[in-house]
Amino acid sequence: MIFLRRCRYFLSLSKSLNGDVSFGRVYWRVHVLPFGQVPVTLRPYSARLSPNEVTTILRANENSEDVNIGSIKSYDSNQLASNSPIEDMRAEARCLLTTGMLFGVYDGHGGPACAQVVSKRLFNYIAASLLPSDVLHKLLLQQNVNKLESQFLRLIDTFNDRYEMVEDLQALYYKSFQLYLQELSSQGDNEFSMHSELERAFIRLDEHIMKEGKGELITSDHCDNNENLLKKTLSVALSGAVAAVAHIDCEHLHVASCGDCQVVLGTRTSEADDLSTGWSAVVLTNEHNAENEKEVQRILMEHPENERDRIILNQRLLGQLAPLRAFGDCRFKWTKDEIAEYLAPVLGQQANVNHSITPPYLTSKPEVIYHRLRPKDRFIIIGSDGLWDMLSPAQAVRLVGEHMSGKTVLSPYSLPPGHEDIKLGTIHATLMRRMEAFKLKPIDSNSATHLIRHALSGTDYGLDHNRLSYYLTMPENTVRLFRDDITVTVIFLDTDYLSQRPL
Repeated sequence: MIFLRRCRYFLSLSKSLNGDVSFGRVYWRVHVLPFGQVPVTLRPYSARLSPNEVTTILRANENSEDVNIGSIKSYDSNQLASNSPIEDMRAEARCLLTTGMLFGVYDGHGGPACAQVVSKRLFNYIAASLLPSDVLHKLLLQQNVNKLESQFLRLIDTFNDRYEMVEDLQALYYKSFQLYLQELSSQGDNEFSMHSELERAFIRLDEHIMKEGKGELITSDHCDNNENLLKKTLSVALSGAVAAVAHIDCEHLHVASCGDCQVVLGTRTSEADDLSTGWSAVVLTNEHNAENEKEVQRILMEHPENERDRIILNQRLLGQLAPLRAFGDCRFKWTKDEIAEYLAPVLGQQANVNHSITPPYLTSKPEVIYHRLRPKDRFIIIGSDGLWDMLSPAQAVRLVGEHMSGKTVLSPYSLPPGHEDIKLGTIHATLMRRMEAFKLKPIDSNSATHLIRHALSGTDYGLDHNRLSYYLTMPENTVRLFRDDITVTVIFLDTDYLSQRPL
């Protein structure tokens, strides 16, 4: 039994497998046979892609936006697929009826369906949770479905949204969202808690996904073929997704996470002008997996003592699932009767989960962490575990810091406004800093691409093109065993704005 990388679902290799491994800085193709047959054979492996071809692949999904809203200057994002189709998703949006922006990374497992749906819906649930009751009442007064849909879409303004929801799912999801608006409106003007509202948004969306998977919210007015619609909603409930979401409003940063996506804050520890050094990584999320002893104890205490020795097996929930919090994954949330009624007709015996006695074992309730942004906080990195499998938080922060320094030389130097009074000594000092920055001149202007490039090819001796080419040319049936989908968003903060905010 061979484990080549950490996977969300338990994976063993019992059949022949062609793959690639590295020893030192030399890359080899390896042929693995079942136990008892011919041993592993190795032969050297060389690069198949030119540097330009590699760069074209890495930059295919990159995006950069100048935002300049409150404490947010800009952000970079990028994705590199391992699965086909990619199971990671990302989303960025501005709240239109309240202040602040939302950034999210979603990592799917068991297929892309759940991550796709959560990435399209969660921000709307969060944005609605932040609304005062009078605004909620106005939304609910819209009796015409089309008007309600229009209001639904106006809660947020998304950036670089590449996916459209199919029409029959849209109608169903609008109905579910209307139910959520009614719930929020009925609460009245209770004392507001950002922590509680983020938790509520995550939990309610997951509850709606579970109900939709059972067909409870599907009616004849949604589409002509409800059976086909039910298949879609069941696939969403059956697959799963972990998520990390950051809400930034002026100096207030709230991070809500369930699963193993991570949010890391890059903070300056030095006042020097050289941005290539003097950085500290502040991790703002906890991974919800079996390595988190506090998380394991939380789950064990929620179930009878006589079954606790079977809840975490082989470092996985009920021996199967790596994340201990997630959207979807209905097999770990539904009772045996519900599985028999809704899943068994589709999956047969595979629908059952061994040792599942007192479900639910899985929750989408996020862990929420608050951080007050300060002038020394320069950027935020949100990444799926495909990034963190290859880079530590400290390495990622250092790379972005170096990128900020080196990026200054990608554009020609120009004198600042009012340069008539500038001294030659000041110009000389600036040019000397640019000369030093040339040593760190990045290949990519997008910091998320910069991180992905270094995650795949970084060594103690610099970037290794052979290694990067090797990762990008592995066959689809092999690459998933060596690296995961990678999704990265880097949010750059406005130091001048934060320095003017009250302490």
